[in-house]
Amino acid sequence: RPRPLLVGITVLTSFDEVALEEIGVPSTPAVQVPRLALLAKDAGLDGVVASPQEIALIRERCGPSLTIVTPGIRGAGDAKGDQSRTMSAFDALAAGANYLVIGRPIIGAPDPRSAAERIADECRRVRVS
Repeated sequence: RPRPLLVGITVLTSFDEVALEEIGVPSTPAVQVPRLALLAKDAGLDGVVASPQEIALIRERCGPSLTIVTPGIRGAGDAKGDQSRTMSAFDALAAGANYLVIGRPIIGAPDPRSAAERIADECRRVRVS
């Protein structure tokens, strides 16, 4: 059995620059996330949990081998809810996410099965593109 991946959390997808400032981090997510990802990589973690909006920044700073787990996945018509840094499943995978975390767009949908199938179709299109 393969060992589980050990991942660290960078900045919650519900946080923006104002929220970071409120907790004493005088930085933007675009600066803080890649910094934390590099610290995680240097500490020997397999990957990080990060917003889809920072995937390219993480790849640029940490290279292709770091696993990126990406919450904050929303479709064009989906409500963002408390999430401030979101992206579609297609765009997150195209940007380099390894794993997607998709909760509310499925469980909050009037037809969860249909919502899950729509997102799965988006994901399959990335492989073809």
